Amino acid sequence: MEEATKQALPDSVRSIVLKESESLDGVSVKIEGYDFNKGVNYHELLKSMAVTGFQASNLGDAIQLVNEMLDWRLSDEIPTEDCCEEEKDLAYRESVRCKVFLGFTSNLISSGIRDIIRYLCQHHMVDVIVTTAGGVEEDLVKCLAPTYRGDFSLRGAVLRSRGLNRIGNLLVPNDNYCKFEDWIIPIFDQMLDEQNSQKILWTPSKLIARLGKEINNETSYLYWAHKNNIPIFCPGLTDGSLGDMLYFHSYKNPGLVVDIVQDIRAMNGEAVHAGPRKTGIIILGGGLPKHHICNANMMRNGADFGVFINTAQEFDGSDSGAHPDEAVSWGKIRGSAKTVKVHCDATIAFPLLVAETFAARKKRGSETSSC
Repeated sequence: MEEATKQALPDSVRSIVLKESESLDGVSVKIEGYDFNKGVNYHELLKSMAVTGFQASNLGDAIQLVNEMLDWRLSDEIPTEDCCEEEKDLAYRESVRCKVFLGFTSNLISSGIRDIIRYLCQHHMVDVIVTTAGGVEEDLVKCLAPTYRGDFSLRGAVLRSRGLNRIGNLLVPNDNYCKFEDWIIPIFDQMLDEQNSQKILWTPSKLIARLGKEINNETSYLYWAHKNNIPIFCPGLTDGSLGDMLYFHSYKNPGLVVDIVQDIRAMNGEAVHAGPRKTGIIILGGGLPKHHICNANMMRNGADFGVFINTAQEFDGSDSGAHPDEAVSWGKIRGSAKTVKVHCDATIAFPLLVAETFAARKKRGSETSSC
């Protein structure tokens, strides 16, 4: 009996360990990496991300989703019974594209991602921008003086004694902000004069557009946003050096008023009045820009496409770390929407995403027009 049990045991263990599987053929894609024996082809390398696994696959999905966002036309949808005559016209329907909201945090403007965002604004590839105060001022400061590479391990006390401010592994000399003050205070003086003489009601977005006009520098994304009438919203305008400058100006020449209520109407209106268009959101980082864009889209029962790129985790309940599905529960993203979150530093993921979406399309368009 004991001998028989010993003989039977391996068979029972085998049935547990080597449990028969369901077939995934035709159900799921096979995981495989890029083969460098085929040479160095960056398009094919990035294309392979989708089947590489882990966050490479999430990045591949984000690239595909943004391309779907940019491909979408109203003509893809069946006209509703109550649509107006214009919306029934095929040529009109083919001209209506997805409305793209782009959000990002200030550190990305301090980094080289600023130049990629400038490219998107220069070629009017996005429709609405939301950022923080730093996302505004760092663009302007870089037009006046450069930001430098440093190191994450540089000691704060030593840097303070040298008048150097650290943003991660970037260094910003404090003199840059002195130059910023010299540049911006006279503009605030002009705005106050226009407020009093012309009854202009300034809002954060109007103020930002004015600064983009005044900087008149093609390296600035604010300049291109102003030139292409891309609204930039910043509900936390005073939370940064811009706030410092407004604070100083309130003593030197008091009276300038910036109305945030008009901007919340304008921001929500960008979503509410998108009309028959679908809306897509691309958000780099978290915090204020992420919530402001999602909340505006709640006013239209949610966005139709959503791409989040950040390193925040959801387990502390923060909005920054929240996955797209949490926004679905609030009505900020539609239940039918296509979404993805890429858990990655945006300075790595976003240039690759833009290369395979916005920039690739522009390149194809240029090649077609030159034929």
